[in-house]
Amino acid sequence: MTRLLSRTMYPDLPSYPERVIQFGEGNFMRAFVPWQLQQMNKQGLFQGSVVMVKPRNSPVSEDFEKQDCLYTVVINGIAGQKTVREREIITSASRLISPYSDYEGFLALAEDDNLEFITSNTTESGIAYNPADTLNDRPPSSFPGKLTALLYRRFRLGKKGFVILPCELIDRNGERLREIVLRYAADWGLGEPFTAWLDRENTFCCTLVDRIVTGYPREQASELERELGYQDRLMVASEPYLLWVIEGPPWLPKRLPLVQAGLNVVFTEDLKLYREQKVHLLNGPHTAMASLGLLAGLQSVEELMKDADFSVFVRQLMDDELLPRLHLPKPELQAYAGTVRERFMNPFVRHELGAIYLNSISKFTTRLLPVLLRHVQETRKLPRLITLSFAALLLGYRGDRLERKDSPEVLDVFDEAWKTSDPNLFIRIILKSEVLWGLDLSDIPQLTEALKDDLRQLDEIGCRAALRQRLGGEITCND
Repeated sequence: MTRLLSRTMYPDLPSYPERVIQFGEGNFMRAFVPWQLQQMNKQGLFQGSVVMVKPRNSPVSEDFEKQDCLYTVVINGIAGQKTVREREIITSASRLISPYSDYEGFLALAEDDNLEFITSNTTESGIAYNPADTLNDRPPSSFPGKLTALLYRRFRLGKKGFVILPCELIDRNGERLREIVLRYAADWGLGEPFTAWLDRENTFCCTLVDRIVTGYPREQASELERELGYQDRLMVASEPYLLWVIEGPPWLPKRLPLVQAGLNVVFTEDLKLYREQKVHLLNGPHTAMASLGLLAGLQSVEELMKDADFSVFVRQLMDDELLPRLHLPKPELQAYAGTVRERFMNPFVRHELGAIYLNSISKFTTRLLPVLLRHVQETRKLPRLITLSFAALLLGYRGDRLERKDSPEVLDVFDEAWKTSDPNLFIRIILKSEVLWGLDLSDIPQLTEALKDDLRQLDEIGCRAALRQRLGGEITCND
C-alpha cells in the first residue's frame, strides 16, 4: 500500500521559521503563497514558512496534521510554447491553526517576532464588516474581526506591526481591509494609541493575484501516486502561469524578494491597470460561463472551450462586450485576452465549472456588473451576453437546477424572492437587493424585461438553444 506523504517518509526535507501568517488553507493559496515562498527558500532569499489560519468554523481536515502540512503542487500546462510538467513537495507551510478550537494558540501568533507578513484569501465576501463581532468573541466571526483581535494583542505586547497582503479579489482590497480594522478598533473602544500604532507600524497593501488552481486532481490521483511513490490527500493542481501585483512602498521588494527569485511579481505604485485587465478579462468570462455551462450540462472550462457554441460565446463576450469597455491600451488588452483563451484551453488542468460557480453573486458583482453598468452608460444598450449570463445565474440560484453554494444572507434573499410566481416581481426584488449587489439595479433601463425574457427562454427552451439565439446583437435601452 502506498504510504501517506509526511516528514517521517522524508526526514531530510527542510524546515523554516514561521515568517508569514496566512488566513485561508484552501487550494488557491496553497498553490500560490507557500509555493512562491518555496522558490525564494530554494535560493536562500527568504528562509521562512507560512502558518495557516482557518478563517471559517468548519471541520479541520485531519490530512494537514497527518501529512505534517506537506503537500504536492502539480503544475501542468503550456508556457512559452513549451510543455511544463512539475511536481514539487511544498515544505514552506508549517502548521494549521483553527481559532475556533484553539483561540489562544491563534492569539499567541502575536508573540512571535519572526512573523512579519500576513496574507489572506477568504473569498470576495470575506473582507466584510460584521457589527455583531466583539473583542470578547472567541473568535470574532469575520476575518477582519479576527485580524483586529490579533493586531490588538500584538500592539498590547509592544511589538512591531506587519506587512498585510490580502489576496481577495476585490478592488482596493488592502484599503478596504484597513478601513474595517479601523472600524472595529473604534467600535470596540481600543483607543487612539492602538489606532496610531495601526497606521505607524502596519502596511496594508492592495494586491492582485492571478493563477488558475483547480485543486485536488481527482481523476489523475492514482496515476500521480504511482508516479510520485506516495499518497497525498492535499495535492493541488495548478497551471504554470502566475502573476502577483503588489501596490506597496518602495522598500517592500527588498524585504520580500519575489522578483529576485525570478517570479512573475510586479511591485507598483498603482495596480489599477493590472486589476481591470485581470478581473474583467479572466475572472469575468469565468463567472459568465459557469452558470450557463453548468445549465447546459458541461463540467469543465476545457470542455466548454471545445464546445462549438460556448467557444463562440467566450470569444464574443471578450471581443464585443469586455474589451471595448476597458479603457486601457488595446494592443496589451488583446494580447492578454489571447493569453487567457490559451489558458482556458490548457489540456492538463481540469478547472471545474462547479468550483468557479461557488459564491457567484459576489463574483458577478465584482467581475461583470461594473462592465454591464459601463456598457449601458456608454452605449445605451444592454450587453446581450452578460445579460444572458446574469439570467442564468438567477435561474441557478432558484435551487432546482444547480447546487447553490453561497452565504446564508444571499440564499435567504433568493429563497424569499423565488416564493413569488410573478416573474416581474421576482426580478424587481432581486435587482433592488443591496445585500446582493451593493446598490439598487432596478432603474437600469430594460434590464428587468431583458432578464424576464432570458429567464423564460432558459427555462422553456434550455440553455443551449437560448445561447444560440443570443449570440450576436445587443438590447437597446429605452428610457
